[in-house]
Amino acid sequence: MKPLLLFAFGVLAGAQSLPLEPSHESGTNITGAFEGWYKNPDGSFNLLLGYFNRNTRQDLDIPIGPNNRIEPGGPDRGQPAHFLAGRQWGMFVVKVPADFGSNKVTWTLTVNGKTTTIPASLHPDYEISPLKEEAVGNTPPVLRFEPQGPSAQGPQGLIVERTATLANPLTLSAWVTDDGKFTSSSSNRPKNLGPPIRLRWTKYRGPGTVTFAKDRPPVENGSATTTARFSEPGDYVLHLVVNDYSGDGGGGFQCCWTNGEVKVSVKP
Repeated sequence: MKPLLLFAFGVLAGAQSLPLEPSHESGTNITGAFEGWYKNPDGSFNLLLGYFNRNTRQDLDIPIGPNNRIEPGGPDRGQPAHFLAGRQWGMFVVKVPADFGSNKVTWTLTVNGKTTTIPASLHPDYEISPLKEEAVGNTPPVLRFEPQGPSAQGPQGLIVERTATLANPLTLSAWVTDDGKFTSSSSNRPKNLGPPIRLRWTKYRGPGTVTFAKDRPPVENGSATTTARFSEPGDYVLHLVVNDYSGDGGGGFQCCWTNGEVKVSVKP
């Protein structure tokens, strides 16, 4: 990304990370956040979105529909239906065609009686490079759900399907590698970086509660494993974010992390 665009985007992205009203433990709203857009090899574009749940102690389930809709082409464009407390960066992408031009998509959320709508477009100031941070060449971690299975890098991520039962926990394993770089100048490099890859599992959609044995399992010898239990049958989506040294949201650079989704059909 050109320096001017990077600066402009940084200003805009920073503005989106600020609350429009004070946070509360519960009872307040959720706002979608447009993180930026990037071009795909086939000429189409991905619009990257996250959200800010101002409830500091309240996760919320907002079913896809009138109160959680993306338009046009929706209401379901892959957005979460379970919202974690606080700011969640780059959770999903909405793919738009090469001729999208000056059109927009909007994400509307009605939560606790309050409605917010945010637009997402191909405005030049919002162009990002989530697959490579140009200053140091940092790239997102590589994610697989099988040792030799398909891999993915970046926010568009990797999707697999699994089946489970209420009686038995579902084993979730991920194989990850990273280039070990940090998206920042060397002068700002933290002294104690910790592990080069960090994982976090969360519920993304589903009718019941999901309990992970470890929602942040440690990476050992290139893989990490945990289990998930479900409180009731139905169709769930579990979300995995794999961060490198740059941390949540790429430390403000919109690079470099990788998303994964596990769609789970839970039987009685």
